Amino acid sequence: MANESFAVGFDAPPRLERTTLASISFFGLLIIVFVGFEPFVPPTPGTALAAPDAGAGDLLHQILYLCIFAVILLTAVQRRGLGAIRAVPLILGLLQIWCLLSAIWATEHGIAFRRATLEVVLTLSVLLGADTIGPERAFRYWRILLAIVLVVNWISIPLIHTAVHLPGELDPGLVGDWRGLYGQKNGAGATCAMTALLFLFTRNGRYNWIGWLVAAGALGFLVMTRSKTSMALFPVSLLAGLAYRACWRDGLSRSVFVAAAALLILVAGTVGILYADTISHILEDPTEFTGRAEIWQAYINFVRDHPWLGAGFGTLYSTGSLSPMHNYVRSVWVEAIGDSHDGYLQLLVTLGGVGFVLGMISLVAEPLAGFWPLNYQQIGFRALLFALFVFFVLHNFLESDFLTRDSGVWFSLLLVIAALRHPEKSLTLAP
Repeated sequence: MANESFAVGFDAPPRLERTTLASISFFGLLIIVFVGFEPFVPPTPGTALAAPDAGAGDLLHQILYLCIFAVILLTAVQRRGLGAIRAVPLILGLLQIWCLLSAIWATEHGIAFRRATLEVVLTLSVLLGADTIGPERAFRYWRILLAIVLVVNWISIPLIHTAVHLPGELDPGLVGDWRGLYGQKNGAGATCAMTALLFLFTRNGRYNWIGWLVAAGALGFLVMTRSKTSMALFPVSLLAGLAYRACWRDGLSRSVFVAAAALLILVAGTVGILYADTISHILEDPTEFTGRAEIWQAYINFVRDHPWLGAGFGTLYSTGSLSPMHNYVRSVWVEAIGDSHDGYLQLLVTLGGVGFVLGMISLVAEPLAGFWPLNYQQIGFRALLFALFVFFVLHNFLESDFLTRDSGVWFSLLLVIAALRHPEKSLTLAP
């Protein structure tokens, strides 16, 4: 799998001194997202488990994000001038503005605006940082950090008792699942799946033996997390990347692949229509999908009452009785969960129909269109990007990653978008 992968080396941009601080800041951003501020500290029982920034009020937390953004913005402007803003796609930029505007009609204006601001800061930091230091260097730093995190996770299991889900948590079904330095097994599982994809599609040592070794370690830890979503999506994403590499060599192969994918979607849609009653019954059962069905019911009811503007960015967790879902949930535990476990539904609930359309265009349609052109010289790198993109799109059907500031999966999509927009001459292949 490594024969056509992209090289870990890169041609350094001119005026390297202008990217040194950006590189340091970008690596610091990676640490914040994939390690966090309190590694090995599990969520407090009874709190919103899925709240990615339950500590968003912490002053140091916010200062670090803003300092990293300031350095990246300064180096980006120094290198490209006002043209640095071109690193941000137009529709994605409008989506960020809509997140900020949603604080106007949110039930808790201050919380919504602060969370939206920090999310915008992360988005701009990733896009501007990757554009300034170059996608290859950004992916190289990402691989290095994920390899370190993987080693730390394995070492932590016998040494740190909180590296495993312990009795007394809100969901007793999690007891015994591995989570490493993460607060929850699903975050650890998604990170392991992305680590395996990164190292399988890139060259690390002769015949990629290092990549195979790291990927094996990542998959082993993924199995022990028992994160069903990531375990199911990893082979699908891997096959999607391999199919892209095999089919994007010429127009005919590409057309056959697209026709087969369209046929598969058509068959799935037909099956869904034929078994609509059965599917509806399953969704109405609050015990299905590990309780997600009950969460989805409450969110769908909210959307029916607020279809256009939504509840406001970041208002679904850590807001107590101020949460817009307070009057829609039937069980106390649903309100404590704090997210929809469906990124598409959560986008619709928080940002309404307008934000949902902006999100689907900027986060799904535009990146997907970016994969259409044939580019045999970069096929290895683009196959990796496609595998990560497929993982992200499918992961959001059962987890919430869209616009989630401390989500590694959201970070990965931003990197994919940045790589697709970067000048092609910056991406080189291994000989």
